[in-house]
This record gives sequence, C-alpha cells and structure tokens, in this order.
Amino acid sequence: MAQIVGGFLVPHDPLIFAAGGAVRPELRDAVFGAYTEVSQRLAELDADAVVVFGTDHYILFGPGCLPQALIGIGELDGPIDRMPGLDRRTIPHHPELAEHVLRHVLANDFDLACAKVLTVDHSVAIPHQLIVEPAGAALPVIPFYLACGVDPVIPIRRAARLGRLLREAVEAWPGSERVAVIGSGGISHSVGEADMGRINSDFDRMVLDHAERGDVEGLCALPDETVLRDGGNGAMEIRNFVAAMSAVPGAQGEVVAYHPVAEWITGLGFVQLHAGPVAAEVVA
Repeated sequence: MAQIVGGFLVPHDPLIFAAGGAVRPELRDAVFGAYTEVSQRLAELDADAVVVFGTDHYILFGPGCLPQALIGIGELDGPIDRMPGLDRRTIPHHPELAEHVLRHVLANDFDLACAKVLTVDHSVAIPHQLIVEPAGAALPVIPFYLACGVDPVIPIRRAARLGRLLREAVEAWPGSERVAVIGSGGISHSVGEADMGRINSDFDRMVLDHAERGDVEGLCALPDETVLRDGGNGAMEIRNFVAAMSAVPGAQGEVVAYHPVAEWITGLGFVQLHAGPVAAEVVA
C-alpha cells in the first residue's frame, strides 16, 4: 500500500530570486539555508513522489478560466514566470498516480479540474527547484493548484477535504510509493494592495503555532475577513497549508525556520509535517 509519509509548509516568494540582492547577505543565506534544510529532510523521508499544493496566480489562470482546484496529471515544465536563478526546465511527473488521484477525488463528489499538460508557475517551481530536485533529481511531482490568490477563493474547508481525499487516494493506490506533500505559500503578505510590504509576525506565529499542533480545525475556523485584515491577501494561501496538513496522517508540525523579510514583503515560514496517529478531522 502506498502512503503519505510526511510533508512540509514552505514559502514561494519570487522576490528571493527577483530581488535577491535587496537583503543583507546573512539573511538571504538564512532563507536559502532553510530551503536546503527542508530538502535534506525530504531526502530523509525516502519519498518516491511529491505532491505540491500551489496558488492560482493570474499568470496561469484567468480571467477566462479560474478553477477552484486543479491537478496536473501529465507532462510538466516551468516556471512560466522565469527569473534570474529560476530557470525553466522539464519537471519529472507521475501520470499514473496523478490520474488515480484525480479519479478518486471525482468519485467522491469533489469537482476537480485537470491539466494533461501544464507549465507551472513559481508557486510550484520554487519548491521543486530548491527542495524536491536537490533531494532527488528524478523525483516526480504531482501539482495541485488551489484558488487562493484570485477571488473567488476556494472555501478553506474544501481545501482540507481535498487534502484528506488525496491521502485516501494514495492509500488506495496498489503500488508501494512513499509520497511527501508540500504546502506552498504565505505567510503574511499583500500583493498589489495599499498595504503591500506589511508583515504581521504575530499573525505568522499564530499560523505556525496551529501548524505545530496539527490544528487544521483552528486554521479552518479563521474567517477570511480576519486573514485578509491581519495577514493580507497573500495570507489566503494558508489554504495550501491546510490541504497539506490534512493530507499527512496525524500531522504534527515542527518549525524549521521563520524569517520576516521586509525587502521581500513576506513573512517566510518553514515547517516539517511529521506523520502520526490520525485524530478527529475537519468535516467539509
């Protein structure tokens, strides 16, 4: 039986590449060091595939089509939004397992869009190039995109349900793959808003505290209005965190690093999700 063996919550701030020289070298090194630490921990999980929950940035979808949730089931490359140090490349994929996940999710009354060919953006490419690829160059990726960057966003409890359905699908797969999960995004930041550049470390630490305790319900109980007020529109990406936490059985978090970086307009949090006994879960 295949299983989800653990996961991670990580940022995908493109400014770490686009404005790498804007921060003092020791802080930049600390952030990239956190990615390296997470990559080493991923390698230790001996995973055979990695699922990445990313964000529906306008560069990929819209305004003509805005899926609430999408899975890539075929050939992958990216990022579409290349930048210095983040070059476009082919990304290994696992089409058989991805299609199995898609069929399982659809069979359980969850509408899920799919892409048979997908060029990912930085929300998948950054964790791939900084975490997955160094852990294993041929390690395949299955990308999900959740509507958390462009309104209307997916209800956060739906994100939690999708994470649970992913876990069920993996456990129903006849192979023996060990699967890791990455929730990519956040934490506090605003994009294109009057308060762009504001970081709320209190909000970030509250989110990290929920992650440490594996408290999916606590995150799901946060009203969107509170998240927008305290964390900014970019903090709606905690949906990716919730999906990843819900996919890892009995997830308990360990904070690897937290860096509020004003020059990169984001509170950058790194968490490892350790698998454990499954407790009561959120009902969508």
